[in-house]
Amino acid sequence: MELFLKLLFAHLIGDFIVQPDSWVSEKEAKKLASAKLYLHALIHALLVLVLTWNTGMWYLPVAIGVTHLFIDAGKLLLQRPENKRLLFYADQVLHLLAIAVIWGLATNTPPAFSLSQNQWLLLTGALFLTFPTSILIRVTISIYTPETGMAQDASLQNAGKYIGILERLLVFVFIISDHWEGVGFLIAAKSIFRFSDLTRSKDRKLTEYILIGTLLSFGTAIATAIACSVFLS
Repeated sequence: MELFLKLLFAHLIGDFIVQPDSWVSEKEAKKLASAKLYLHALIHALLVLVLTWNTGMWYLPVAIGVTHLFIDAGKLLLQRPENKRLLFYADQVLHLLAIAVIWGLATNTPPAFSLSQNQWLLLTGALFLTFPTSILIRVTISIYTPETGMAQDASLQNAGKYIGILERLLVFVFIISDHWEGVGFLIAAKSIFRFSDLTRSKDRKLTEYILIGTLLSFGTAIATAIACSVFLS
């Protein structure tokens, strides 16, 4: 595990600490013709070489440098303005998988992808509280959508959906870890933030619509967390 942490440490330094924004911009503009792409991969290899110098595993810097180069090159070739954010996450996931595989081969450690029944239960509960619950709530309250205040209200695109997902996951974590006070704090915090918006709108239908959505969101998260807790026990 120490070797894996060293490889991860080198990745974090190479990708987020010593890589300036100007390098990123140049790579995106010139793609495979950018010298910064190859220098970036070389820096990753050198970081691994320094951190693993006393292990005698000379092939680790080579493996990390080559895989990092190919993953970054693939991202640059596929990257478009509309998929840039998605490819950023995919790029990081692939780098982490590459590190895990290289570490496993170097230490003869088989990858542990199997999960216990309880872990599958928690993952399923958390997954249900993301987009599936968002869709269920949207469909449930669609008949109550007010015609005033909503369309004219300027807000970030899909912000409400992601806020709902985050609040449900936080509720889930608080209850599973037996910290119900966190749920109360979350409800109080959201109430404070929403109060000023609802006061300015002076729209009763909008207020009722938001309350229904909020209660459904928190209620579903609480019920799911309690159900998972019962099965876990």
